[in-house]
Amino acid sequence: MKIVIANKTHIKYAEIICKTIKDSAKVRGTGIAERTPEYITKKINNGNAIIALDGDNFAGFCYIETWDNKKFVVNSGLIVHPYFRNQGLAKRIKKKILEYSKEKYPKAKIFGITTGLAVLKINYELGYQPVTFSELTSVEAFWNGCKTCSNYDVLMRTDKKMCLCTGMLYNPQHKKNNKKHKYNSKALSRLKKIKQALFLNKNKK
Repeated sequence: MKIVIANKTHIKYAEIICKTIKDSAKVRGTGIAERTPEYITKKINNGNAIIALDGDNFAGFCYIETWDNKKFVVNSGLIVHPYFRNQGLAKRIKKKILEYSKEKYPKAKIFGITTGLAVLKINYELGYQPVTFSELTSVEAFWNGCKTCSNYDVLMRTDKKMCLCTGMLYNPQHKKNNKKHKYNSKALSRLKKIKQALFLNKNKK
């Protein structure tokens, strides 16, 4: 298995990357915005993506987006093909793209938003801290990217202050982000359940 910075030779995987993201969203039923092959191709061409390959077989992917004149960097679109899940690959990809983001944008704050407890666990262990959405970018174009997510109505109802997703921030200027953290699964699971009860039950009324 190799995890590398994606280049033009990897554009041929754009379709399967999008399909894998879409299929995963259907299985989970929540919290994944769809991407287009054109969008993935753009990320690859700009040198802002990481791809995992097992020989010539697609295994995983993640990309970088910059906001607020590169003050913020988001690591997004993390996906692992079903054949390669439960092998620790997602964490390897996240670690690789975090290192790449720090190298390419050393002064930027790095963040992500997710509903997945597995990704929350990975981010936390890598040094990310849970934060409110007000600590992330306020650029409208970023939040517009959530429109294809099934939870977009929740984001709109709260005026983009919160959603079922949890925001996680890595600030390279803070020493606490350079330390390994012990993951508290109960705390983050409880946070997710509270959000689901608050927003989904309210939507049923």
